[in-house]
Amino acid sequence: MPEDRNEGLKSAYELALERLASEGIAAPDRAALSDDTRARIAEARRKAEARLAELEIQFARKRRELDDPAALAQAEEEYRIDCRRIEERREAEIRKLRSDG
Repeated sequence: MPEDRNEGLKSAYELALERLASEGIAAPDRAALSDDTRARIAEARRKAEARLAELEIQFARKRRELDDPAALAQAEEEYRIDCRRIEERREAEIRKLRSDG
């Protein structure tokens, strides 16, 4: 019986690949990317995370300064838009690097 139970267990990686497949997304082929491409992708991610952290700090400062609920709501919306823009640029850059790489 213990063998049957182990056969049903999957790693987080296997579960993630199944989830991707269920959404119609092909599994990544790590072997297809060169070390240089992987390094450039990692750098793109680091830069985006740094921009997001900077944006979060700026928003936190602005949030402390704002007393008006309408102005705060506007600032929150701008913050969400800016975060989305950074994330979309990061993903577009990664897609480009993967296709070039």
